[in-house]
Amino acid sequence: MGREAQSEAIREATAAMADRMAAEKSFLTDLDSAIGDADHGANMNRGFQAALARLEDADDDPATLVKTVGVALVSEVGGAAGPLYGGSLMKASGELEEGVTAESSVAFAERYLETVEERGKASVGDKTMVDAITPAVHTYRKAIEVDDHDPLEALGKAVDAAERGVAFTTPIRAKKGRASYLGWRSVGHQDPGATSTLYLLEELFAVAEEHLDGDVEIDAEADVDPEELGEPAVGGDVDESANSDGGS
Repeated sequence: MGREAQSEAIREATAAMADRMAAEKSFLTDLDSAIGDADHGANMNRGFQAALARLEDADDDPATLVKTVGVALVSEVGGAAGPLYGGSLMKASGELEEGVTAESSVAFAERYLETVEERGKASVGDKTMVDAITPAVHTYRKAIEVDDHDPLEALGKAVDAAERGVAFTTPIRAKKGRASYLGWRSVGHQDPGATSTLYLLEELFAVAEEHLDGDVEIDAEADVDPEELGEPAVGGDVDESANSDGGS
């Protein structure tokens, strides 16, 4: 896929993500009402609508487009979510300067995860977006570099891994952000940041399916299980550097 087609796909993916955030705004807010600030849905919706607007005047280059989305999210999304979602996109966009390939997409995913972890200081088992993005990235990298799958099939596996990561957040106790103040009362609630991360990956996969002319079922047996990446959180000191309102 040439650079022009790559740029078109990025624009379409952003539009699809914006539509999904608008559609899921109330649900994400309900999730965040239980353990956070009750504004994750509104924040993500506002951020992606702003990203769409900024893309209208952005240069038609993959790295530039992704960075523009990141800048919009940092500018418009409140709380911890702006730097985590947007700042990480800005950082990772540098991996796409030569275009989107299997190799550069793996580097992009790894840099995104690395930045989220650095900014949020969260690990798997803390009941944050890391519980979804970590198994997704590990699965994607392994599918391409070890199992020699094409990027679309690898992305399908990554989406499944993220879905199981979201489910993993429900029965565990929060260790980061506002949710951690609830202690054991946070158990039984699905993390909003992990959930929105899954939605974004699902939309990315749907657009990739169209542009890569593929028909891949999301693998129900992705290679990396979130429970294999870290122990469920059962306590610990409160750290406000990562907030479930954005769910780092």
